[in-house]
This record gives sequence, C-alpha cells and structure tokens, in this order.
Amino acid sequence: MKASNRTAIYAGTFDPITNGHMDLIERASVMFDGVIIAIGVNGKKTPMFDTLKRVEMVSEATRHLGNITVATFEGLLVNYAAKLNIDVVIRGLRMYSDFEYEFQMVKINRALNPDIETVFLMPKAENEFISSSAVKELWSHGTDVSQFVPKNVADDFRRLK
Repeated sequence: MKASNRTAIYAGTFDPITNGHMDLIERASVMFDGVIIAIGVNGKKTPMFDTLKRVEMVSEATRHLGNITVATFEGLLVNYAAKLNIDVVIRGLRMYSDFEYEFQMVKINRALNPDIETVFLMPKAENEFISSSAVKELWSHGTDVSQFVPKNVADDFRRLK
C-alpha cells in the first residue's frame, strides 16, 4: 500500500552502498512518493570513499528509480528531517542484533522529535548479511565484492586496485 504524498528519509554513510541498501531503497521507493537517501557526513569517521564519491555511487545505483533524491547532511538526522518537513525515517534491520541499537535510536529520536516515525524494513534473505563494513573487509583481503554491491560500485572497487 502506497502512502499518499509522503517522502521518507533513508540515512547512512553508504560507504559503500550495498545490495542490502539497494534492496531497502527499491522497496521504499514503492511505498513512498519520494525517498531521500541522506548520506551522513561525520568528521569523526574516516570513510573509504569521500562524500562526493559516495553521492556519485548512490546516485548512479539508484538512477533507475524515478523518485529518489540523494543528499548529504551533517548533525542529527531528526534535525535534518525536521528541516525538510519530513516525518518518516527508514531504517534497515538485517539481523536480530541490529534491533537493540535501532530501538535505542528510535527512543532517542522520539524524545528529540516525537513527530518523526521510524519505519523498519528487512532485506531479503540473500542480502541480510551484507554490510558496508563486511564489503570493505572482504575487499581489503583481495576478495571480489561484485556480488555484494551494485555494478557501478564494483567497478569503483576494481579501479582502486
């Protein structure tokens, strides 16, 4: 069932975007009129790919979807969502172990802004074990990661060698 005139935000570092992310993005694009993929910029983290490259990778990977916008943000997601007048945040749950952290984040976000709802999506079984961290770890050991990431991202990894 599609929500009426609703835009949601799906935030993360997307370093890199994976097939698990894509699974959630594609399903969210059907559920909502628009989805903003919000790439977090955090000076305390040292991503493998810089912000511009991550925006490029996500934009290319989601090009086939007509209602996706890719943006960057700094600071708290609830503040960014409120600034855009968006009241739905999408989060992914891969494993049961993700639940505790995500539950804590929902509670904090509700305390900061009770108008923002969190919608949890679970990836398909073949994507539930994929994480950006795992992809980077595999790649660091010389493993071909093309089965875990969109084609354009796999091409970017090949160029890094």
